[in-house]
Amino acid sequence: MEHAVISEEYCSEQERELTVRKTSLFAQGDGFAVYDHCTGELVFRVDMYPAVSGELVLMNPVGAPILTVRKKRPSLHHRWEGFSGERVEGQHQKPLFTVRRSSIFGGNRAGMVVEVHGGVGLTEAETEYRIEGSFSQRCCKVLFEGIASKGEAASLVAKIKRKVDPDAHVVLGKDVFSLFLAPHFDAAFAMGLVLVLDQICGDEPDAAVEEIDSSIASLTGDHHVGVNGGTLLEEHPPELVM
Repeated sequence: MEHAVISEEYCSEQERELTVRKTSLFAQGDGFAVYDHCTGELVFRVDMYPAVSGELVLMNPVGAPILTVRKKRPSLHHRWEGFSGERVEGQHQKPLFTVRRSSIFGGNRAGMVVEVHGGVGLTEAETEYRIEGSFSQRCCKVLFEGIASKGEAASLVAKIKRKVDPDAHVVLGKDVFSLFLAPHFDAAFAMGLVLVLDQICGDEPDAAVEEIDSSIASLTGDHHVGVNGGTLLEEHPPELVM
């Protein structure tokens, strides 16, 4: 089944890894650059975070808008909405999806619920995803739960992990991380979720990171050991197991 929310052109038939890099760590205009892990080509970019509007625009490499995410106010659950292309102020546009905390309690340890209001290749009925883990520690997963209220079995469609230097076998800082995508999962939609997670969770410490990291590592068989304040990758399999 195609998980195309934005467009089928962002869905690959094969498992895919994207390298996501924050283009500025401390400046007012933080942004993202997203590269294909295999080819090194730029796939998406986000140039800046508007300080007032509360909107972020995901663009293609030449700057054409693909997706706009906007914080909905007021909202106790930190609700965000995603719109196709560039949202136009004053025009009624139905959001493609919404993201909210599953609970107003729990801080960064609370999960996220994603509701997709129809999409390419999807029925008009709402479909749901669940995000578990700690984005602030770059260790979380996205689960597809199917059509709302049908009780379908959840399936892993994407995950975020710390990036590993392939030569030194050292885990890099949190400003560079990997986004793994299952076959047929919409990469633009996945990056929209990353933008929302970055705004909601930021880089605050999370006491649950060790437990979450063990859970995510079990999906791929990775093992990590601390080395002088850094992290050394003991084993890194050649293929992603979704």
